[in-house]
This record gives sequence, structure tokens and C-alpha cells, in this order.
Amino acid sequence: MKRYTSSERTMSDGDLLSSYKATGELATWGELYSRHSEMVYYVCLRYFKDAERSKDAVMQLFEELIHKVNKQDIKDFPKWLYVVSKNHCLMALRSSKQQFTIPVDDFVEFSVNLHQEENYAEKEERLSLLESCIEKLPVKQKITVDLFFLQEKCYKEVAELSGYNVKEVKSFIQNGKRNLKICMESNAE
Repeated sequence: MKRYTSSERTMSDGDLLSSYKATGELATWGELYSRHSEMVYYVCLRYFKDAERSKDAVMQLFEELIHKVNKQDIKDFPKWLYVVSKNHCLMALRSSKQQFTIPVDDFVEFSVNLHQEENYAEKEERLSLLESCIEKLPVKQKITVDLFFLQEKCYKEVAELSGYNVKEVKSFIQNGKRNLKICMESNAE
């Protein structure tokens, strides 16, 4: 396996990615991994809140992406990797009955088909849009939606953790769902 010299380690991410796509040399991919695995780990830790699961996810992601990067037109590797990482986590949480029992379709009542036959890129794009829409919510709605749907807390727990009363929590969640639906529909193709 090829080893990189110190001058090759100073190559930009774009140059390394182009080199990897051209040669398929795993040492090049390894250099990208060493540069960005920590960022991917912290993205995963943010969602999974479990160090071991996050480490596993980092390895799984980089293994999956070995082939997928060749099919993508990537302009900014770190930004692209960040989005792919968070979407991987959201999909894992969604598919895990233990950690995410509320389907995205129920979470945001809009007509998006997230069935198995849909390809990975489309799912990734929709989950990315969902997270983008969550980030655009007013702070109170974002906090309560995150606690209720993503962290699976009950109304009472959300109230205790957020400092809002139960009536406010229900209102913020309902308004958050409505705003997410509007955001998702207005940004859908």
C-alpha cells in the first residue's frame, strides 16, 4: 500500500478526492479518513449520544463511502461529509425501533414517500432538508421538537428539561410540526 510523504499530506481535500477517484488507492482514502474521522465521530455522538455506537458509525460510513464517492459530484468534501454523516445518523435513528419509534412521515405530516425502493441519495436529500427545516424553527419550537421527537421524551419530561409548562410544550410542538410541514413542502421539488 502506498504511503504518503509529508508534502503529499498537504494536498487539499479536493486533490485527495480527485486522486482517490482516479486511482482507487486506499491510502488516499485513508488520508481523507484521518483528516475527517474526528468530525464525523462528533456528528454521530451528537445524535447517538453513545461513544461506541458513534465509533462504529464512523467506520461504517467511511467503508460505505469508499464506493459511493465515485458516483457523487463533490465540490466541498468536508461539508458533503458532514451532511452525509448527519443523514446517516438520522436514518439509523429512524430505523432503530429502540431509539426512534416515531416515523418521519408522522413527525412531519407531508406527502413524502420514504419507501425502500427510493434510492439512498433521495432519502439523504429529504433527511437533510428535514434537518435544515428543524434548524430554521424558532428556538422554543426547535428545543421542544428535538426533545419530543428525536430524544423521545414525553410532554412532562420536555417541560422539565426545557423549563416550559406542559401547555406551552404542546403548543410549541404543534406549531413546530406545522412549520416543518410548510418548510418541507415549500422546499420539495
